[in-house]
Amino acid sequence: MQKRIAMSIGDINGIGPEVVIKSLRELSLADRTPIILSSKEVLDFWLNNLSESLDYHYAQSIDEIAEQQVNLLQTYADQDISVTPGDFSKKSGKCAMLSVEKGIDLCKSQQADALVTAPISKEAVNIAGYHIPGHTEFLAEKTDTSDFMMMLVHKGLRVGLVTGHIPISKVASALSTDSIKKYIRVMHNALQNDFDIQSPNIAVLGLNPHAGDGGIIGDEEQNIINPAIKDIRSQGLSVSGPHPADGFFGNRKYEQYDGILAMYHDQGLIPFKTLSFGGGVNFTAGLPIIRTSPDHGTAFDIAGQNKANPSSFIEAFKLAVELIEHRNKQVVKG
Repeated sequence: MQKRIAMSIGDINGIGPEVVIKSLRELSLADRTPIILSSKEVLDFWLNNLSESLDYHYAQSIDEIAEQQVNLLQTYADQDISVTPGDFSKKSGKCAMLSVEKGIDLCKSQQADALVTAPISKEAVNIAGYHIPGHTEFLAEKTDTSDFMMMLVHKGLRVGLVTGHIPISKVASALSTDSIKKYIRVMHNALQNDFDIQSPNIAVLGLNPHAGDGGIIGDEEQNIINPAIKDIRSQGLSVSGPHPADGFFGNRKYEQYDGILAMYHDQGLIPFKTLSFGGGVNFTAGLPIIRTSPDHGTAFDIAGQNKANPSSFIEAFKLAVELIEHRNKQVVKG
């Protein structure tokens, strides 16, 4: 079955266009139709900058898409565009978000099966009037989703976060037994429906060093995290913890679990990015649509220098295809 993959190009001044172009030079188009959400002006600028060629079909509307070919769908025809690699701007932020919005709309209307997003600059999109902490929260808002989670994926390693883009000083106060239970359920459902793991085994990390050492180094494990785990386990889910984060990753215990729930951003993402060697993928669990992205940023410092590595974007595209197949399988089962 043909799969349409919408691809938002990210900030037009970052490495997003470069990794999209390089990825499409390597990816198979068998049973899949990539749709680049940008403009001819932007794509041709970057092809010229990189001295690359890309055979693409130009479509002014979704009805003109050519199946099993690379497509460029005109996404911001009314924008005054100037590409300046390495310099974020109000215009580049606006174009980035128009691309994301178009991808969301295509997926919601079932005109695309998944959305793969190249990196945006939070500074640029905020200057452009989008006051959001990141892609994840924007996607949730636009799809009316309350229970969602950032999940980083690399092969069998899947790390989800209870708290995301908040200051470290606010992490402890942001935790609650109910929120941890919610994210365990979001992870469990994603592992079943999106990754086709029928009986997921989930590990929950502690917040404090040594998972609190029985209350000596903080009591969040005893008062907040443990009650959540016990309640969820009483409902028949396979959940363990709270695990001390350092030993958990240092002793490779992560290999025994289908999903790992971290309490805060760096607790989960530092070991994940160390273990994934640049091939990690960001997946937004809990959404009614499929969205993946590379696990790196806009890298303005190397934009326009033909130095960007497309491996993470390639993996994001491949994971999107895999998730489409798994969700379709669930529909057939239902």
